[in-house]
Amino acid sequence: MTDRAREVDVALSRQLARVMDDAVTVPGTRFGLGLDAVIGLVPGIGDAVGSALSSVIVRDAIRARVPMPVLAWMGLNLVVDALLGLVPGIGDVLDVAHRANRKNLRLLLREIERQPLREPPSTAYVVGAVALMIVPVLAGLVVTALGIWLLWRWMT
Repeated sequence: MTDRAREVDVALSRQLARVMDDAVTVPGTRFGLGLDAVIGLVPGIGDAVGSALSSVIVRDAIRARVPMPVLAWMGLNLVVDALLGLVPGIGDVLDVAHRANRKNLRLLLREIERQPLREPPSTAYVVGAVALMIVPVLAGLVVTALGIWLLWRWMT
């Protein structure tokens, strides 16, 4: 483990990725299901809660000052995760297959191992990073609103 990896505490991100994507192994397989799949079944609010929880990994990436393109990729993974949850039925299966938290953890760990500790973040980095944290949460809220609206239309 490099000095950089020792300086950045990613224990919470590791635990979150495991709980959200691989908490329980399906008996007889090597396939894991996590909390993201379960809360994604709750119409509307499940995807918003999942996006909010998943943003912890992005927060750790910002603390580790990973490059902006990697942060953008992580944000895109979360947006795709939220949008997949919008598709009734099959969306939850696709969401399980997508495993955004595991992907984002891999991106974070790769950058921590690859890059030496950078200088303090610039104002532009902080502004961009905050924007990239807000976008997935906003996407989750939009998906929530659409889910509630669709459920209301279906019921009435």
